[in-house]
Amino acid sequence: MNIKVSNISLNTTDAQLRKLFVPYGSVDNAMVYRNSLNGRSLKSGEVSMPVLAQAKQAIASLDKTIFEGNIISVSELPSELY
Repeated sequence: MNIKVSNISLNTTDAQLRKLFVPYGSVDNAMVYRNSLNGRSLKSGEVSMPVLAQAKQAIASLDKTIFEGNIISVSELPSELY
């Protein structure tokens, strides 16, 4: 399942985003969306978790929590978007 993470800090790295989700299970990929022209964070990202139950638990546990000083929004990314 692909998961969208919004309102992350401008300084969040791919590795930090992955580390946030690892306690909930296996993470295939974690990526902070960046502006293609200047490389700056777009304050959102995507995490891919292969086990549905683990992904759902991560979403339920992390949505509306504080991560690196920001209240993040965590939700399932609709399958038609990936």
